[in-house]
Amino acid sequence: MRTFLSIILLILLLSACQKKEIVPFEDGLDDFPVLQKVLSNKEKYQVQILYSQIDRNEHGIPLMTDYSFNLDDSKYFYPASTVKLPVAILSLEWLEEQNIAGLDENTIMLTDSIHPSQVPANVDNSALDSLPSIAQYIKKILLVSDNDAYNRLYELLGQDYINQKLASKDLNHTIINHRLSFNASAEENRMFNPIRFVDKSGNLIHEVPARKTQVVYSNAEKPVIGSAYYSGDSLIEQGMDFTFKNKFAISDLHGVIQRITFPMAFPNAQRFNLNDAHRNLILKYMSMMPGESDFPSYPQNEYWDTYSKFYLDGNDKSSTRKTLRLFNKTGQAYGHLIDGSYYVDFENGVEFFVTAVIYVNSDETLNDDVYEYDEIGFPFFAELGDYLYSIELDREKMIPANLKDFKFSY
Repeated sequence: MRTFLSIILLILLLSACQKKEIVPFEDGLDDFPVLQKVLSNKEKYQVQILYSQIDRNEHGIPLMTDYSFNLDDSKYFYPASTVKLPVAILSLEWLEEQNIAGLDENTIMLTDSIHPSQVPANVDNSALDSLPSIAQYIKKILLVSDNDAYNRLYELLGQDYINQKLASKDLNHTIINHRLSFNASAEENRMFNPIRFVDKSGNLIHEVPARKTQVVYSNAEKPVIGSAYYSGDSLIEQGMDFTFKNKFAISDLHGVIQRITFPMAFPNAQRFNLNDAHRNLILKYMSMMPGESDFPSYPQNEYWDTYSKFYLDGNDKSSTRKTLRLFNKTGQAYGHLIDGSYYVDFENGVEFFVTAVIYVNSDETLNDDVYEYDEIGFPFFAELGDYLYSIELDREKMIPANLKDFKFSY
């Protein structure tokens, strides 16, 4: 079956827009009914898929071949928590740029407030010492997609730094312009808290003043999603305006994960400028499971092994495929599910990239908590992951992948 699926996939590859396009499948998907249903109704589910095969040259350098399905970077979807990944990475790039003695990822980070819409943060009870730091925020972002942790790093960097840095790395389909799960206007999201970094005795190491960006980062296409939405208990009989919401095309999410995984595959200008320790910190927490963390300690009934690992059937709390690791970031909101992953099987030498988005909101009403996540969304990702994994298991490679650099002690 796997060989047959591999042949079908290769037959269906066509060239389009510098990426090979996977045209709608007609055969070979009998074992994947939800995947088949979604691909056959691509407009309804607004599905986009980007899949990269990886081959190695004689020096171990990855050579990536991209395949896509229904990819359209101009088609807006709400990226939800996936925007946390580039912000986490950029916080370490910012840190290295400061080059200040005593300032590192573990330095105490105290967030102040000077505006009614801002909230201070001087403690972090999830940390071993109960003190906030960049490293602790990153850990919580990548393990369980913590919203407050993202907001703190967003406030540290500000919109100008985030958006200009990403654009400079040729990630041109991204706008990050607001906190998450935080009630603030577009103008308030352009205001950033003052922040102090101090040593364990309280001595000031570095201070970041309050700032306000003058540039308005918004979606020029003024996207509207749905036909109605709830605001509190009130039903608004029109679509929701996402003009001032975050934007993160799957090609950019895919590109962020490729850049942090294989920086040597990109020109210097397109890479994240991180030292090896900082890059490994990101990769470790991208792949770590919640149960492997001590601080914070996450209860297994709330944060199971495949929590936020959609391609490993993230909705299945009993799933424990320990030979597999996903270095990934997911998002879930307003009927959208997104997962961008570097998928690795250490036992069988399998590696590939896959990023996808699906929209499962048949009643076209937002904020009513009636989405087809369990019926369509999560099964789609589980079947897509299994489908591509089956192809990769049978795909012969001239040079086997050396995956030792991606094995971490958790």
